[in-house]
Amino acid sequence: MKLSTREDIAAPIEAVFAELSDFDGFERAALRRGAEVMRTDGNGAVGVGMTWRAQFPFRNRERVADLKLMEFDRPNGMKVFSKISGVEAEIVVDLVALSRSRTRMSMSVDMRPKSIPARLMIQSMKLAKTSLTKRFQKRVADYASVIEDRHGA
Repeated sequence: MKLSTREDIAAPIEAVFAELSDFDGFERAALRRGAEVMRTDGNGAVGVGMTWRAQFPFRNRERVADLKLMEFDRPNGMKVFSKISGVEAEIVVDLVALSRSRTRMSMSVDMRPKSIPARLMIQSMKLAKTSLTKRFQKRVADYASVIEDRHGA
């Protein structure tokens, strides 16, 4: 199942990419929301090969997510691979400079089940795809406006 959207952001491509590659900020945000996040690659450098393990409660069960940064093309985008409870997901973010102060961000999440329970979960998600897509688009739009606000300030 694939979810995708795009947003135009009133900020230069370098500023948008800097916000998207603030991995320490994402870790802190996850910790504030009750997740346990640990970087597992042991390397302090930012780039391809970064890995994390996160534990978080979701629908009354403790979930474990393994994430890996597969592509890191400054300032054009990145690709993250994740595996959560039998579901493999590929998150792709592409950036295109529309002008010196405007950037188009395209984001897609492609989820593939790798177990029977995961297949059932993806099937139920497909039944609610319209509402999931709207929520996904709203979240991305909200994040785009946060980037604009940070760049404007």
